Amino acid sequence: MTARPRAVFAMPPELPGRLFAPDDLTALRALVDLVPQPAASGFERDDLGDVAVLITGWGAPRVDASALERLPALVHVAHTAGSVKSFLDPVLWERGIIVTSAAAANAVPVAEFTLGWILLAGKATPAAAETYFRTRTTSWSSPQEYAGPAFTRAGNYRKVVGIIAASSIGRLVLELLRPFDFEVLLYDPYVTDADAAALGARKTELTELFARSDIVSLHAPDLPSTQGLVTRELLASLPTGATFINTARPALVDQAGLVDVLREGRHRAILDVTTPEPLPADDPLWTLPNVTLTPHWAGSQGLELHRMGRMAVDAIADVLAGRRPCGEVTAAMLATMA
Repeated sequence: MTARPRAVFAMPPELPGRLFAPDDLTALRALVDLVPQPAASGFERDDLGDVAVLITGWGAPRVDASALERLPALVHVAHTAGSVKSFLDPVLWERGIIVTSAAAANAVPVAEFTLGWILLAGKATPAAAETYFRTRTTSWSSPQEYAGPAFTRAGNYRKVVGIIAASSIGRLVLELLRPFDFEVLLYDPYVTDADAAALGARKTELTELFARSDIVSLHAPDLPSTQGLVTRELLASLPTGATFINTARPALVDQAGLVDVLREGRHRAILDVTTPEPLPADDPLWTLPNVTLTPHWAGSQGLELHRMGRMAVDAIADVLAGRRPCGEVTAAMLATMA
């Protein structure tokens, strides 16, 4: 590989300006010669034969054997977003091409978002805000009197938090929970009791996790084995007043069952993902007072995008220097990653 390899953006043309802060773009240009025009729709161009680095993002074209015929010098795909399974063919790994992802960078805001909602849910803030808005009360002698019996368990002291999956995001959430006075349960069939304890949690089965948790947060990947993992029966077994949080994927949850359980009024849900996205205007989730919907917002937004761009720059620097790159995606990881 030459000291100045060529690289091309394989993403919509507006994305590089959003993903890379000016100083990170400068750092990228110090490492590679950028092909002037992004390759956003495919690899039919005639000037890609010596491209060594493909910088991909949301909306990247599929990279398969036919694309590699036009990219014979390719040694590294640096993905600036999360999962690579939707657009990278396994042939890349068979040919020894290094693949990196910024999934770890995107996990940070998701974990922060989750922590925020866990703390607010534990404090019964969504319920209090909804009650306050609905009643338009103009006087109370104390917040406790206003809140009433339904809020006697408000607060985060000794609450039970259940985390489903010690994924990259799940592990970050577990780390962020350490300073608080929570009892943390973890369901993940791939971790041992000792692994869970090292993460600050106690390993348990789903049935116990749902039956005991005041707050349940879902962080499992969307795989054939996890689809429908969260059933109506599990959701119905949550203690009265519990909150279910989903920042993962909607296919993991029986959404019709979730609606049925929420209609009973004993639980709350914070949903950043739904089926479909966006929801139809007549979907019952819009009108249930015990549901908070956010527009797939937990992942990187605004300035947080720069963290993913920076991670891609660092990965490119690692590969060019012969180091094992940050965020490497190996062929062995494909079976269990989102």
